Amino acid sequence: MTWTVFLGAAGFLLLGYLSGSLTPSVWIVRLVKGVDVRDGGSGHATATNTIRQAGFGWGSLVLAADIGKGYFPTLLAHRFAPADWIVPLTAMAVVIGHCWPVFAHFRGGMGLASSGGCLLAVQPLAFLVGLGLLVTLVLLVRHSARQRLHRFVDGPPLLAVGLARSDFLDCAASRCGHCLPLPDGLESPLPRIVVRQGENRKRLKRNCRAG
Repeated sequence: MTWTVFLGAAGFLLLGYLSGSLTPSVWIVRLVKGVDVRDGGSGHATATNTIRQAGFGWGSLVLAADIGKGYFPTLLAHRFAPADWIVPLTAMAVVIGHCWPVFAHFRGGMGLASSGGCLLAVQPLAFLVGLGLLVTLVLLVRHSARQRLHRFVDGPPLLAVGLARSDFLDCAASRCGHCLPLPDGLESPLPRIVVRQGENRKRLKRNCRAG
């Protein structure tokens, strides 16, 4: 590994983590309601928790910002990183920053929106498939935490086996010039998301017992 590659990897990892550490939900709810978004609802700095506490409009703004903070670092890494393997590491750093942000005392979100932004940067079609899966779960499962848990348990195998590695996706990507190939290893942020969803699952069980 040359110094150029090493420094490039370090720079993109730092960029990804710092971008992921931005917490628009914390800032917006504190500005609008004067409270910490993590003190209510699910206890996480997420768009859905912002909707619960500040309304749909502010929650939508947080969702767009969370997607953007995953999209831009990953896109920059995809286009300018000196080695391909830096792209999934950058995406991983974004999700780690989202879940454990340095700017918010390491109490962040669930990693859902930021990971979606990472996927959008390299494969918009796969992002749309994941979004469709989430919308389906919203209609079938009336609990946001369970929706996220199902999506990140069931979604990656469906994308990886059924789409991301299939000839269909390669063909579709080649027909729309703005689509970019999906780098090997982009699924690397998923363990961080599963950890966060595991925390939510334990909270759900406690709530069920209490009820």
